Amino acid sequence: MPDRPPTPVDRVLPTAEARQLMTLVRDIARREIAPAAAAEEDAGRFPRELFTLLSESGLLGLPYDSAHGGGDQPYEVYLQVLEELAAARLTVGLGVSVHTLAAYPLAAHGTREQRAAQLPAVLGGGLLGAYCLSEPSSGSDAASLRTRAVREGRGDWVITGTKAWITHGGIADFYTVMARTGGEGARGITAFLVPADAVGLSAAAPERKMGLKGSPTAQVHFDGVRVPDARRIGDEGQGFAIALAALDSGRLGIAACAVGLAQAALDEAVAYAVRRRQFGRPIADFQGLRFLLADMATRIEAGRALYLAAARLRDAGRPFARQAAMAKLHCTDAAMQITVDAVQVLGGYGYSADFPVERYLREAKVLQIVEGTNQIQRMVIARHLLGPESR
Repeated sequence: MPDRPPTPVDRVLPTAEARQLMTLVRDIARREIAPAAAAEEDAGRFPRELFTLLSESGLLGLPYDSAHGGGDQPYEVYLQVLEELAAARLTVGLGVSVHTLAAYPLAAHGTREQRAAQLPAVLGGGLLGAYCLSEPSSGSDAASLRTRAVREGRGDWVITGTKAWITHGGIADFYTVMARTGGEGARGITAFLVPADAVGLSAAAPERKMGLKGSPTAQVHFDGVRVPDARRIGDEGQGFAIALAALDSGRLGIAACAVGLAQAALDEAVAYAVRRRQFGRPIADFQGLRFLLADMATRIEAGRALYLAAARLRDAGRPFARQAAMAKLHCTDAAMQITVDAVQVLGGYGYSADFPVERYLREAKVLQIVEGTNQIQRMVIARHLLGPESR
């Protein structure tokens, strides 16, 4: 364990309310999340009680309208909250990000009646959401999804198919589902809000993953699941556009989580370097290691600045998809390199499960894959640079 706790990140927050919020988040992270993180990840235990606490504390709806139970916070603030949570335990930070992603279609594209009826429970009523886009045969090529919703009469849809790699699969209270209601391609997809207790909905056993073992990821099966038209979100055929808009914001969540994880790894590396002695002095005195730590810190600061710049564009109502892709790309690649370097700083101890950097390294890898692989992010960035006609 470090001889002293890490110095908190020096944040510039826009309001006194945001500063008070950050104090609350840090207190929850220090008291409730971090102490049990290693043991619970090792046991593969999902901390549902923490998400109940976060909901009761108003932290599951921060970027949404307070009229429906949200926190009225700009993305600039919300993402820094995610970073703090992820630094304490990635399962928690990522879980909040996924829940926020799952709530986006309803919050942004639901009717007034849908928002009034559903959002309060989603944002502050203790519910936990999951986002269902990927399928066994359609990952990066998400527009080729095969899950189908067929209309029966005027009132119901019947959904049949399988979704894959679903965070919170099997434990979520609701699933935001993209299903095909028309022809092939992006224009035939529609979004639905499906309750977890719907007849015909089931989840497979969780995937066995190299990291994030406390966060269940599973296939979710829809075997003739009947959903009323009142739970269709947006117009028929609008689902893929809604899904992509949600992912633009969700990628910023992943970027913030990556920075939090990288910051935790740097904090561990610095604390170890200060107290570990070799050749009669702390290893922090050796220039090669000092330069390594400096590079790690610089990558983190650059990533934080990049995700905050994208968040401020979003908050201003300006296009931010390119910057979101850049933030997700840079921050997750940086987290991967920083966790590798943290293991190197600790040497043999870094390779041991008795120290957290081993876990951080295993967790960092998935951030380069979720919500669009980093190869997809490069495609998105290049398309913005070269024009939509480029391939």
